[in-house]
Amino acid sequence: MANVRLADVLREELADLQAKGLTKGKEAIITSVKKPAGDKGPRYLLKGWGDKEFLRMNSNSYLGMALRDDVRAEEEKASLAYGVGPGAVRFINGTFKPHRDLEKRLAAFHGREDAMIYSAAYATVIGVLASLISKESVVISDELNHNCIINAVRLSRPKLKKIYKHLSMSELEQQIKDSIGQVKRAIVVTDGIFSMRGDYAPIDEIMAIKNRYDGKFPEGLTVVVDDSHGVGAFGPTGRGTEEYTNAGKVDVLIGTLGKAYGVNGGYVTGQEAITNYLREKAITYIYSNPITCGEAASVIKVLDILDSQKGKDILAHIRTLTKKFEKGLLDLGYEIIESDHPIVPLLVRDTPKTSAIVKHLLENGVLATGLNFPVVPKGDETIRFQINGDHRAYDIDFALDVLSRFSA
Repeated sequence: MANVRLADVLREELADLQAKGLTKGKEAIITSVKKPAGDKGPRYLLKGWGDKEFLRMNSNSYLGMALRDDVRAEEEKASLAYGVGPGAVRFINGTFKPHRDLEKRLAAFHGREDAMIYSAAYATVIGVLASLISKESVVISDELNHNCIINAVRLSRPKLKKIYKHLSMSELEQQIKDSIGQVKRAIVVTDGIFSMRGDYAPIDEIMAIKNRYDGKFPEGLTVVVDDSHGVGAFGPTGRGTEEYTNAGKVDVLIGTLGKAYGVNGGYVTGQEAITNYLREKAITYIYSNPITCGEAASVIKVLDILDSQKGKDILAHIRTLTKKFEKGLLDLGYEIIESDHPIVPLLVRDTPKTSAIVKHLLENGVLATGLNFPVVPKGDETIRFQINGDHRAYDIDFALDVLSRFSA
């Protein structure tokens, strides 16, 4: 018999969240996708909206690879050869040739010894940090790091946990100094691109600090960067925030396959000693199925494209459209955070107005994401737009026109 009392309690909690405006609400369902045609990029149809077409400006698929015929052909070829799913975890014969081919390709792409793929980027962060954080560790984390980093640190229970003000290198350095002599191992962890803002960590400065204090800890100071929004989409050749900041190689680089590369999954890359250790220790790797062979083959094709002139052209196209959209928003009098990354945050700083603008955009055929507390701090209420490689100049003008017609 169903637990009626528990259901009643859960309904009350949901009602409280709704009253406080903290629920995400009903999920929209995409029923059809129209590929780019003419001056228009892709258009999406939603359940309940009939034949109305929507411009999607809230997708993480920065390179626009998900709809490319050549990428889909590689997925189909691998699926026909190996099946639609792996059918097991990696160590129980769930490792197929495309999985290792992709890991080697990712390692080469980032200039590392090895890489390993996970079922999701969230699972990657949890598995990596929980494995590398010992009971004699200090973890030092940017205050605006992603939820996956926050939860990974909580689960890991380090001896010391410190949080520095967003992008404050002086505070980071002081916290490292304060930890000397108290722990064996120091781990600095940060997002590469901060997903709600589109700004980036100064990894070059972080690595310079690391080099000054690495010898002060018996087990060294390790820098871990989750560059899920950066890899594939940021830097002249898509190598992410490392490349953009000319930082060299961080100790442990985490990326995702679910954003710029257009499929699902996450990965970590670094020294072979680290990946060998993680294959034995990371619970989210050991006990989860890998991505499909079709997805792995798709990403190999995306990496081939990125390493070609076509890839450079796509990245240049994204940067051009990003700057066009930023200028348009500024001309309309909106406040933004400028960046070379295709995340363009429109700072509204007011919850009801944020909701009103998102509703106006939806009614006029534009999908964008409103971010209110607690996803962002109070006073930082934002509408996040994301430019994709399959957008066109027409799409940017269309979105700006819709925004120009909003009245509070």
